[in-house]
Amino acid sequence: MSNRKLSRDASQRKALLRNLTTSFFLAERIETTEARAKEIQRSAERMITLAKKGGLHARRQALSFILDEDAVKKLFDIIGPRFEDRAGGYTRLVKKGYRQGDGAPMVVLELV
Repeated sequence: MSNRKLSRDASQRKALLRNLTTSFFLAERIETTEARAKEIQRSAERMITLAKKGGLHARRQALSFILDEDAVKKLFDIIGPRFEDRAGGYTRLVKKGYRQGDGAPMVVLELV
C-alpha cells in the first residue's frame, strides 16, 4: 500500500494514514511533513475518485478506509461533485519551510 515506511510498522503506518486522510477531508487543508503529505495525497486522490463514481459500493469502499462517517458524507456530497469535470490532480502540495525542532521539510496539502 505504501512506498514510504515513515519509521513505523505496518499497522501504525496504516492508522496514521487513515487518521490524516480523515482529518484532511474534514478540514480540506492539512499541514504536515513532506513524506507524510505525499502518502496522504495518494490515498486522498483515490478517495476523491471513489466519490466521483458515487454509488453504494464506492461509499462502502471509502468507509473501509476513512474513519469518520461525517468525512465520507462530506467527501461524497461536497468534494466529489466539485471535481466532477476534473480528470485527476485534486490536491496540491505547497512547501512551507523546515520544522524548527528537527529540520523536517513541512508542506501544506490542500484541495485544488
